[in-house]
Amino acid sequence: MSDSNEKPRWHALDADEALQRLESVREGLDRDGVRERLERYGPNRLPDPERAGPLQRFLLQFHNVLIYILIVAGVGTALLGHWIDTWVIFGVVLINAIIGYIQEGKAEQALDAIRQMLSPKALVVRDGQRRTIPAEDLVPGDVVILKAGDKVPADLRLFKAHNLRIDEAVLTGESVAVDKQTEAAEENAGLGDRASMAFSGTLVAYGQGRGVVVGTGADTEIGRISTMLGEVESLTTPLLAQIAQFGRWLSVAIVLLAGFTFVFGYWVRDYALVETFLAAVSLAVAAIPEGLPAIMTITLAIGVQRMAGRNAIIRRLPAVETLGSVTTICSDKTGTLTRNEMTVKSIVTAEHEFEVSGVGYAPEGHFASDGEKVAVDDQPVLAEALRGILLCNDAEVYRSDGRWVMEGDPTEGALVTAAVKGGLDQKELNRNLSRIDVIPFESTYKFMATLHHDERGEGVIYLKGAPERVLAVCDKERTPDGDRPLERERWEKWMETIAARGQRLLAVAAKDAAADKSQLEFPDIEDGGLTLLAVCGIIDPPRDEAIRAVAECQQAGIRVKMITGDHGVTARAIADELGIETASGVVTGHELEEISDDDLKRQVHDVDVFARTTPEHKLRLVKAIQADRHVVAMTGDGVNDAPALKRADVGVAMGIKGTEASKEASEMVLADDNFASIAAAVEEGRTVYDNLKKAILFILPTNGGQAFTIVAAILLGLTLPLTPVQVLWVNMVTAVTLALALAFEPTERDVMRRAPRPPNTPILSPFLLWRIGFVSLLLVAGTFGHFLWMLQHTDDIDLARTVAINTLVVGQVFYLFNSRYIVQSVLNREGFFGSRAVLIAIGILVVLQTLFTYAPPVQFLFGTTGIGLEEWGRILLFGVALLLIVEFEKALLRNRGLARNG
Repeated sequence: MSDSNEKPRWHALDADEALQRLESVREGLDRDGVRERLERYGPNRLPDPERAGPLQRFLLQFHNVLIYILIVAGVGTALLGHWIDTWVIFGVVLINAIIGYIQEGKAEQALDAIRQMLSPKALVVRDGQRRTIPAEDLVPGDVVILKAGDKVPADLRLFKAHNLRIDEAVLTGESVAVDKQTEAAEENAGLGDRASMAFSGTLVAYGQGRGVVVGTGADTEIGRISTMLGEVESLTTPLLAQIAQFGRWLSVAIVLLAGFTFVFGYWVRDYALVETFLAAVSLAVAAIPEGLPAIMTITLAIGVQRMAGRNAIIRRLPAVETLGSVTTICSDKTGTLTRNEMTVKSIVTAEHEFEVSGVGYAPEGHFASDGEKVAVDDQPVLAEALRGILLCNDAEVYRSDGRWVMEGDPTEGALVTAAVKGGLDQKELNRNLSRIDVIPFESTYKFMATLHHDERGEGVIYLKGAPERVLAVCDKERTPDGDRPLERERWEKWMETIAARGQRLLAVAAKDAAADKSQLEFPDIEDGGLTLLAVCGIIDPPRDEAIRAVAECQQAGIRVKMITGDHGVTARAIADELGIETASGVVTGHELEEISDDDLKRQVHDVDVFARTTPEHKLRLVKAIQADRHVVAMTGDGVNDAPALKRADVGVAMGIKGTEASKEASEMVLADDNFASIAAAVEEGRTVYDNLKKAILFILPTNGGQAFTIVAAILLGLTLPLTPVQVLWVNMVTAVTLALALAFEPTERDVMRRAPRPPNTPILSPFLLWRIGFVSLLLVAGTFGHFLWMLQHTDDIDLARTVAINTLVVGQVFYLFNSRYIVQSVLNREGFFGSRAVLIAIGILVVLQTLFTYAPPVQFLFGTTGIGLEEWGRILLFGVALLLIVEFEKALLRNRGLARNG
């Protein structure tokens, strides 16, 4: 057997040539040949990937800028001897690491999930005898026997196929089982068109077959996907990238400011060395937003809970925010945008075209012609066609537990549903026209025929199958006035029109049979003499809610692209119904093979529908879109989607019909397999980002106010208005109360009417930096100004500091109301009372601050003292003034159009 590095295109080889190349025969390998090949090729299983050890994976959880900020804060509090805060901060760090470790472990299960798709057993021919063996013992050259219900254990080149149909949805995404044959396919045929192959991990739906093993383990199509999945690099989220950048800038700013303060205090103001060092440490602690990482995590977690309530299950926390920045959604078609339930949409008779309403297997709908509803009883040819497709049928549709269930082939189920919509009763019809004999459908002759006798003994043959086969044996067509010669060209034009709508065609014909006829034979069909009744157009229709969701996404500035394994004509028809752009055409996988990566990057700008795609194509398309700095969400349900799901910024798997491989490779799972849930998740993601922005906009002025108050004191050579422990108190209580309340803010009304924010937009825009600096200066003015005023009227430094701290905290309370809306005015009932979380947080803070000011044990710990009504009056006056000044600033910026969305 050849060990050439170039893998043969087995699907394009003649079956005997494939056997010859593999040095095998139809009677199978002998025992010695199997042993030698097993040593050469190894077992038929996917190789274990290289993985980091448990300790390394755990330590890597600390390699994050957010965690660095927390660790620095913890070290700072430890240096100051504030051990309670130290242990709390390090506790948060440890919890984050444990959560990340667990979630990363789940992510690695994607490869394991693919391994579980391989068949555990295989029926082979060895030494001329059948043997059931463990599938991992298969070797190239083995002859495998397939039957209905089997999972294909390896990649096979088929040399025998009897009515063999294989469900390849997990590999190609195609919704209908594929008819298999033994003739070679075209050399450049796409994966879904290689009818001479059976692929590992797919399911035999009907019939029987035999094939020779041409690929095992990593050399199978599913093995290639596993290899691709292991090589795909997961991308960091926009938020984490922005926070990393923000953290670097913040660290540099803090070090420079603390260093400047130390040098100025020691050399210019002649502070003692220890006192200057403590002032610099106080400044660093004041400037570090200890509560920000925790607030971010909590905000994301709240978003997870909200999304779960809307059928979107988040598997990785940062994906919540990433959804809010999605600019392109690449969606699989089958089962995601469509129902994955075949439906008859058109029935054409000799004189009419009937539209069939309703979708799925629920027999709810009606028939119409030229837009006018018609009664089936008034249309004898239509009624006869419906009888034919119901009798010449092995599927069944019935109601179970309040929903309609289909048993059998999806196409046959669609035909049964259409007949029941027309008022026919399947059981009653089968009693009145009992089946005497049948020629079952087989891919070699592409039709099914049944013989029936009624109660009077009169016989009839019904035939259904591929239109070209049915028309070939028909010489008449049925009309309301009787049979007439078949007008073949007119039927062919009609069928081209329906096929152009993406509908699969199936024809039904009838022929009278003698009363004594009891057997149905091929000459009864092949000799002709049949009358064509109708041609049916069948399609997997789009979900109604998906149509609305696509429109909503487009309104939100999100481009929706369809990437499917189905045929181009079908893809275009579904895209047109969904409202996805098709003016630039549909690009097939074969065309993708022939263009370079640079050309593909240009093409994805214009084209929104891609058909007959392979896993490599999907991965290339996602990369091409990302190359233009787009944030991509990719939906899918098959193992073929897993590499692209992992590469996408947000991988979205189907929870009901999705494979475990697709779920494990994704960041989000749709519990209802509904594309509409993606739009809801995007809305929640945008809300999460808004709330994160509001929390940052609230927390940073607090740190800025504290830090610059200390800087102002050093510059003026005065006593520090805030001690390090007092700084930590303010940071702690405002973060766990006021800032946390912003995580619960409801969705703003215009959130899905905005364009997606550019992925490279920094989390702190120039406008937000202005707001942070502006409010910081207001807080410094109030806090430091009140501190200086107190020093002029009292010699009690503890009293002055207590007043200064309360001025800072109350200023933040009033600024919290400003922060509820970044741009819009808060001076209304909704602004003050529209958030229960804000009111509860303020109530808790009032209690804590009262204890801080008046409780003797707390006074001892923090160096505070009680203050009187006069001081409280000035503090509240400052808070109201800050609220009104910020609202005035908002109004000015709104009028000038300088603060669109922050």
